[in-house]
Amino acid sequence: MTGVTEQTEYSADLAGVFVESVRNLGATVEVIKKSPETLCVSLQKATDGEQFVLLADPDFLEPELFDLFRQDKRVVSQPTKEQLSTIHAGVTDAFCGVASTGSVCVSVSKNLTSPASLLTRKHIAVVDAGTIVQRPRDVFSAGSFSMKNLNRSFSFITGPSATADMGPLVIGVHGPGELHIILLSGRDPHGV
Repeated sequence: MTGVTEQTEYSADLAGVFVESVRNLGATVEVIKKSPETLCVSLQKATDGEQFVLLADPDFLEPELFDLFRQDKRVVSQPTKEQLSTIHAGVTDAFCGVASTGSVCVSVSKNLTSPASLLTRKHIAVVDAGTIVQRPRDVFSAGSFSMKNLNRSFSFITGPSATADMGPLVIGVHGPGELHIILLSGRDPHGV
């Protein structure tokens, strides 16, 4: 596995706060068992109705988790420029979640994570429950993650893109109008 070298111990309390924070932002979240089969079913459900789905190779989660979903004929992992302009759903992994804000941290410096997380109408982020931290500053704490994992550009993604710069609140102007987070748990998903 690449990426996270030290995972924080899974805390149902942190996961519960994270789930509540995500829902309060207008995003959707589901907690599932960490397995390729369960993840494939969740990703297919989350992308139902989409003609194509942009899948960024994971940087932090085991690539094998996505193997079954890669077999879906709608999945594009090497898009042409034309496809990039028409794909409406993107899937990325996230190296951590932030409980207090409901944010996910997504690397944007390689693979297709930038277009999948910023240019699609719907962003689906997959994050391991064991990587949830309490506050944004905890992402930078030496005990949470190896600093070598943070030597690239990343974004804190907090809810669907929204702005009220020009008057009423508008969703989806500066990024995806929908954010769906899949939280991978080694425990019973109903316990969160």
